[in-house]
Amino acid sequence: MIPFSILDLAPIAEGSDASQSFRNTLSLAQHGEQWGYHRYWLAEHHGMPGIASAATAILIGHVAASTSTIRVGAGGIMLPNHSPLVIAEQFGTLESLFPGRIDLGLGRAPGSDQATARALRRTLSSDADEFPQDVAELIDYFSDEPRQAVRAIPGTGLKLPVWILGSSLFGAQLAASLGLPYAFASHFAPTQMMQAIAIYRERFQPSAQLQKPYVMLGFNVFAADSDKEAHYLASSAQQAFINLRSGRPKRLPPPVDDFLHQIHPGEKALLEQILSCSAIGSPDTVTKSMQTFIDQTGADELMITSQIFDHTARLHSYEITASIRTSLRRNFGGS
Repeated sequence: MIPFSILDLAPIAEGSDASQSFRNTLSLAQHGEQWGYHRYWLAEHHGMPGIASAATAILIGHVAASTSTIRVGAGGIMLPNHSPLVIAEQFGTLESLFPGRIDLGLGRAPGSDQATARALRRTLSSDADEFPQDVAELIDYFSDEPRQAVRAIPGTGLKLPVWILGSSLFGAQLAASLGLPYAFASHFAPTQMMQAIAIYRERFQPSAQLQKPYVMLGFNVFAADSDKEAHYLASSAQQAFINLRSGRPKRLPPPVDDFLHQIHPGEKALLEQILSCSAIGSPDTVTKSMQTFIDQTGADELMITSQIFDHTARLHSYEITASIRTSLRRNFGGS
């Protein structure tokens, strides 16, 4: 069976706050563990009214402490915002507290605007070479005998899985050259997905961490007992994407009926493009959509995200998704 994992953006819904978001995160993680999900990842974002996971490492520790078997990690840490040593120490601490359960996914984008990046005390650079150098430095901190004079304590000698995240061909090339697993953000930026997968698989160089390519793909699921209800639930995420792309990010809005019939053609085309890697509907509908996606991509693992306003409905969506996993075939070769 293909592994399913959970990507939680720790959404803050309209009328709610970060405290409730964190309670929902813990609830989803504990249920996800019971339902057989493989990993639970949280993502670093800053200055976003509807996302509460800015202090990603702290939230990972909170989730890991309240679960027992599910892997917990970052999908991802936006490395341009941080000193590699600081991330090595943070995730060395997490791995020491929760041995064998922590993942570190690294992204090249800052996850914020330039004003926020300056407030984070890091200088944004247009030099694409800095990210590979920072990744190499970070990985070295975890080695048994780091080349650098400074040591990450805890960190040195820990076998912490490092992933490269991306939404373009750059990350695919880097992950392949370093022999690291690759997670593509197809849940919101699917345009270059197939090309990135092909480049990664073709150019992959085995490493101490990984002997053959491993591709995890982001995928949106809005599952409910009926297609009509699922499309109603999906309207919250659809509104949020339009708000974000329009430069007015807000808290996750409540769903509305027939949302796609209320927006202009340009907005509908935008949603069709950025949410093309999605399944919306009843269990049968979701099963067919997910099988088609797996057949198309040959994904080794799916990272499921479900931005649903009502927490109970969100849990139900993840429960439905978990229940259909056994019926899905994995096409190892892709297409």
